[in-house]
Amino acid sequence: MFSSKPNYKLINLTALMLLLYIAFANVSLWWGVFTAIVKVLAPFIIAFVVAYALHPLVKWLEKRKLPHWLAVTLVTLGVVLLIVFTITVTLPVLYEQLSSFSIMLVEAIEDIATKLNINLGSYEISISSYLEEATKNLGSIISNGAMAVLSASLGFLASFIISFIAAIYFLADMQKIRTGFRKFLSSYSKKWLKYFRLLDEEMGNYLHGLVIFMVIQFIEYALVFKIVGHPNWLLLGFLACITTVIPYFGGLITNIIAVITASVVSSFTFIGTIIICLIFPQLDGYIISPKIYGKTNNVNPLITIMVVSIGGTVAGVVGIIAALPIYLFLRCTYNFFKKDLHKSVVSFKKTID
Repeated sequence: MFSSKPNYKLINLTALMLLLYIAFANVSLWWGVFTAIVKVLAPFIIAFVVAYALHPLVKWLEKRKLPHWLAVTLVTLGVVLLIVFTITVTLPVLYEQLSSFSIMLVEAIEDIATKLNINLGSYEISISSYLEEATKNLGSIISNGAMAVLSASLGFLASFIISFIAAIYFLADMQKIRTGFRKFLSSYSKKWLKYFRLLDEEMGNYLHGLVIFMVIQFIEYALVFKIVGHPNWLLLGFLACITTVIPYFGGLITNIIAVITASVVSSFTFIGTIIICLIFPQLDGYIISPKIYGKTNNVNPLITIMVVSIGGTVAGVVGIIAALPIYLFLRCTYNFFKKDLHKSVVSFKKTID
């Protein structure tokens, strides 16, 4: 005889499985909707992240007895001056070094091929053409001026302006946003308040540390490559700074480029560059990076390589850059809620038994 009483556990399980099936069957649709939403919100997301990273600097100025409006103004002016300096001073020098770099790289490849008796053929021509095209493009950027480049893409210009203005507003109201969010969470759930405080510490430590580490990398590598007489010292310092957002792989790419181009300069420069590439990554990895990021962002190197690879496979360059922050977010969330997850799994097992 069948029981007339409905089995609610079985009904709930069936409904859950049906929802999961619908979700997975339409994963391409959901992904398209998600990417469209992210594309629309991207300027505001970038603005919030920038304001979030700059907020500690505003707080530091306020501790020096500066009014809030003046602290925000000084930080904003500092960012504007940095952008102007990069466009008007750094880019022309980078262009000159990139021009010589393209010639040196081709010479280095020819030298290696001659010594090893390797016929590169079309590969050498392709490398030379690519570098010449890159130099030509960078030259047009500098000759036409930054505003001409921006006006060539109205979409980029509009996004940049929106992000910049939104970042100023976010920076001015960041403390109010944080205070209001904390009040809401404290009235809703003490546990969620504790979770977001932990997440704020984790992500804040990463973002603030990343900015400081990028500045240190630029100064450090530009200086040491200048000392050993590398003609592309500023370009390599700039690459070391930018590729900091790509853990391990970024520094490796910069070092390989430095060694190859140094091989056609002089024996002293070549040996000095090799010493730099062997010693300074260890100095960065074991001394400077732990001091900046602290213990909260310590990640196993193997895990870092795995998440960066996954991020690159899923979302290309954006995925590579976002891989480590996303991993830190997931790790923090899991560590905080793992007891609750364990209880939920046990409860679910009892439900289906």
